[in-house]
Amino acid sequence: MNIFDLYLDRIKDVLSSLSKNNEIILPESLEGINAEIPPAKFDCDISTNVAMVLSKANKKSPIDLGNVISKSLVEKDKMIEKAEVVKPGFININLKPEFWTNFSKEILGNSKSFGKNEKEKKHNYLVEFVSANPTGPLHVGHCRGAILGDVISNVLLFNNHKVTKEYYVNDYGNQIINFTKSVYFRIREILFSEKFPIDNEDLYPGDYLIDFAKNISSENKDIDFNNYEKISNKLTELSIEQALKLIKKNLESLGIIHDNFVSEKKLVANNEVQDVIKYLTNNKFVYTGKIKAPEGEDNKNWVERDQLLFKSTDFGDDKDRALQKSDGSWTYFASDVAYHKNKLDRKFDYLINILGADHAGYIKRITSSVDALSNSKNKLICKVSQLVKLIKDNKPFKMSKRKGDYITVDDLISEVGKDATRFIMLNRSSDVELDFDFDNVIEKSKDNPLYYVQYAYARISSVFRHIGKDINQDLDIKNFNFEYSKEEIKILKKISEWPKCIDTSCKKLEPHRVPSYLYELSSEFHSYWNLGKDNPEKRFINENKEISDEKLVFLKVISNLIKSGMGIVGVSTPEKM
Repeated sequence: MNIFDLYLDRIKDVLSSLSKNNEIILPESLEGINAEIPPAKFDCDISTNVAMVLSKANKKSPIDLGNVISKSLVEKDKMIEKAEVVKPGFININLKPEFWTNFSKEILGNSKSFGKNEKEKKHNYLVEFVSANPTGPLHVGHCRGAILGDVISNVLLFNNHKVTKEYYVNDYGNQIINFTKSVYFRIREILFSEKFPIDNEDLYPGDYLIDFAKNISSENKDIDFNNYEKISNKLTELSIEQALKLIKKNLESLGIIHDNFVSEKKLVANNEVQDVIKYLTNNKFVYTGKIKAPEGEDNKNWVERDQLLFKSTDFGDDKDRALQKSDGSWTYFASDVAYHKNKLDRKFDYLINILGADHAGYIKRITSSVDALSNSKNKLICKVSQLVKLIKDNKPFKMSKRKGDYITVDDLISEVGKDATRFIMLNRSSDVELDFDFDNVIEKSKDNPLYYVQYAYARISSVFRHIGKDINQDLDIKNFNFEYSKEEIKILKKISEWPKCIDTSCKKLEPHRVPSYLYELSSEFHSYWNLGKDNPEKRFINENKEISDEKLVFLKVISNLIKSGMGIVGVSTPEKM
């Protein structure tokens, strides 16, 4: 049950009735009218702007028109206790306690669907995320983007959209050549005791390459490692295979499994880059021209030359982009255009790209190419995952760097666990930098949002255990008859906001709203729980070790929502803490 959608429909029914009686004038469209969560300053359950939207058409002040509408609302809906108009014209609606009793029973009986937008048209999404170079383990920066992409997918799936989670493997280009050479030198180090050329800045120095080299050399004894040129292609294949195994292991430790891994190398081999260039050429989106030297850089060696350029400025970019290098090979951008043509050909309704902070400048050029390929249908949405700062004792925190010159996902998980990593990484909007404070993460207090939410669920579980019931079992509520207190209704009002949270998270692709909401709900629950410390009447279990029907339903509603929300975030709900 979405009470805001429910009352928006009832408001529209009242408007229709008033219009038939010639009491108000209705425009052709009722677009813009809403029923929303009221601001904290208003002591009500639902707030609507209907009077302000319709005041001009009716040539009445919002206050006068609001009085007409609010009077009719109270007359026609027996669950409305009062509806009053406040400046500048909002109608604030208060519902009767009976409504909240029915609300709790309704959502308990339909717990699996509570929060889902059943009215919304369902779409087919492709969410591409992480897509780190297959040259080593995932680091903390990748970690935040991975969780962002995964939970965006989870929110969309929860709302019954179709979602494909995809990883684009950048296995083509100079970084792969350098990576293969790095593995080769590590193999030479193992087999022939040769020193790794650590001073070569093009190579990857991480110790993880030793593991790759050991695996490859032991599993491929038929390969002659004395001739790099002869074995380079095979070694590249084996090296990427090792890197992807490690990356998939990193992702699985975060609870993330992709549906697809798409190879850039295969796109090139299948002539998909040539095909997309041909498509762009036929549509007159490319030309031969020169690119000026980038501003603010050392341009002494810059040579202006004729290049194949994409007209990205025609689609909102700040300059046209090169598609081909001087040696005739394709630019990274050209491969990326081909990849997005591949995405579009698979007929997704929307494409979502999760980009790291270092790729934020790439958004304009790739969105411009998708606009050109899709006739500007705005199919591509880019979300940026900003930087993560690790903090301990109020100072930047450095952990083991065995995997290279950065802190890996495995390092982080071994320190704080998967649940804390996922929850805290998601606890702020992705477009702002995140301080990951280790002291807060291990603290058992309100300052640790994960603990506070999990503790709320554990507290509720303890009540069910005390009365010999399984919290995971459904309740038979057919014969329940009760009414909630003001404190309980306050929490039920917060629960009623859950569908709004999900809807906004979906539409704006802002999954951080989910853990934030769960923390707010848990905070209100803990405050209510603590009332029982001083007032025995407020305790969930009485002296006879019994619990009332209303409290049992109340707790079950809260626990169901917490478990559902934590499932979206991808963290556990322990029954004991």
